[in-house]
Amino acid sequence: MEHLARFGGKVAVVTGASRGIGRGIALRFASEGAAVVVSANEASCADVAGEIRDAGGKASSMVVDVTDKAQVEALYDHAIATFGRLDISVQNAGVITIARLEELAEKAWDWVMAVNTKGVFLCCQAAAARMTGPGRLINTASGQARQGFIYTPHYAASKMGVVGITQSLAKELAPRGITVNAFCPGIIGTDMWTYNDREWGKLLGDYKPGELMREWVDAIPMKRAGTPEDVAALVTFLASEDAAYITGQTINIDGGQFMS
Repeated sequence: MEHLARFGGKVAVVTGASRGIGRGIALRFASEGAAVVVSANEASCADVAGEIRDAGGKASSMVVDVTDKAQVEALYDHAIATFGRLDISVQNAGVITIARLEELAEKAWDWVMAVNTKGVFLCCQAAAARMTGPGRLINTASGQARQGFIYTPHYAASKMGVVGITQSLAKELAPRGITVNAFCPGIIGTDMWTYNDREWGKLLGDYKPGELMREWVDAIPMKRAGTPEDVAALVTFLASEDAAYITGQTINIDGGQFMS
């Protein structure tokens, strides 16, 4: 797919970009001319950077644990050292576990909150400190930032926290020309939703693989799951000059699953 080169000369960091939504976002930014630092907690983020370079784009990769402040600082230093500047940071790294309340381990609570909420904060903090002009911080929330779902209180809390971080930082960073927005993906065709289908399916009834997702997708007004490309289109809009007067907002991208 051909795209306009809206981000020529710009540098973007995308976390959680080894697959799924993050990979789609990284590829879309590169297709529009951005130099992209592809980050994840797994070495396969290098494969995504390789895809970008093979297509004629500019990319680097770095394995990072977003819950570790030193590693996060090193990621953004790497972006500056490699490409000379930082314009856009997409905080997309995220995890989920699903369990009944009495079986939800404290360790799972801490891990989900650390990656999904603390990780967003640390990346925003490091990115904002290195932006010398107008910039864009874009945070991945979830449909569960709108309505918490059964068997995932820690995930719902973590994603509602992302919305709070987004609103607070939008107010603080607006005088510097840095916008801060979030997005709430619904059911997107990724590895995470394969896990969700399996684990929720066990707890909500005698569902065979794929049956619960089909039931939920049938209830979406647009009658389909989203794609990483759908999400990437929104994220690149929020990073563009067309969205220069949008900040502090959390936007659903879910085919009409949630309408508030």
